[in-house]
Amino acid sequence: MIKIEHLKKEYPNVTPLRDVSVEIHDGDVISVIGPSGTGKSTLLRCINRLEKPTSGKIWVDDVEITDPKCDINKVRQKMGMVFQSFNLFGHRTVIENIMMAPMDLLKKPKQEAYDTGMRLLRTVGLAEKALNYPDALSGGQKQRIAIARTLAMDPDIILFDEPTSALDPTMVGEVQAVIRDLSKTGKTLMIVTHEMAFARAICNRVFYMDEGGIYEDGAPEQVFDHPLKESTRRFVRRLKVLELNIESRDYDFLGMAGEIEQYCNRNQIPPKLANRIQLAFEETARLLVPALENPRVQAVCAYSEQAERAEWTFRYAAPRMDLTRSDDALALAVLTGVTEEFQYAWHEGDALPNALHMQVRHN
Repeated sequence: MIKIEHLKKEYPNVTPLRDVSVEIHDGDVISVIGPSGTGKSTLLRCINRLEKPTSGKIWVDDVEITDPKCDINKVRQKMGMVFQSFNLFGHRTVIENIMMAPMDLLKKPKQEAYDTGMRLLRTVGLAEKALNYPDALSGGQKQRIAIARTLAMDPDIILFDEPTSALDPTMVGEVQAVIRDLSKTGKTLMIVTHEMAFARAICNRVFYMDEGGIYEDGAPEQVFDHPLKESTRRFVRRLKVLELNIESRDYDFLGMAGEIEQYCNRNQIPPKLANRIQLAFEETARLLVPALENPRVQAVCAYSEQAERAEWTFRYAAPRMDLTRSDDALALAVLTGVTEEFQYAWHEGDALPNALHMQVRHN
């Protein structure tokens, strides 16, 4: 088991990890996802002590590896790490790369290290490359060799730092297949990845990292299908978000229309859908703003580049006011024409308790 308490890692100009506390159980297969720069790789490097934490504590099987007296090299013998850059020794053959650590660190006999290495090469489908040098291999083959080299130490824990990010797309599948087989062995795996479908398929647990820590932790069905937090929802659905705030009846309508146009162009939203996004905002604002004595409106458009779908959510401060029952038949007709869903909800106690949600028609 890995136990982390109040882990912090800061550099002179950035603090990727502010306060991380979590327990990782034996046999967990964890996909670590999140935007770039949110500390995913830093977390793995702290667990492996390639980075020294600024503060906090980490235990691996009841051994505190953040204790200065800890023999970290002994701990690393049961914790392997696979990097995105392979890190193979170019002047040694494939089988020599795999044999080195067991012979040097575990003091295994040469024949035993060779036999284990060949067995692992067969496991990753590359036994015929045993006498090749790394320069003769493709990127996908190099990464499979790197995984075999890690397995040669028979670690209980394997940390994967974006293992497919440096690969040509045609090679990603072969590495993922090896990791998928590993996930069934009972070893504890942590995999930093941007491949969402792979992350979902392989793991029993997902860490979504943001704001200096593990922002959301749950089963893949929860994190990917029913995320509890808005930032997680936006990330897993690859949402591009535009937020507009109206705080006066004399708001800059033309300026906001221009922002919407730029947003659509920047995200390459298809012209027909972009026009409907614009119309949905215009008609909702035309209905809403005159009806509010002191307008306070938050309008958020979220576009999924994956599904090519967009939705608007208008939150506003006022006594309960359901715009779907407006007397303005023309505005409602326009909104009905450009949306698939047009729903109102009341959130008691919120600063902006009225919520109008609409799914923009995409076809």
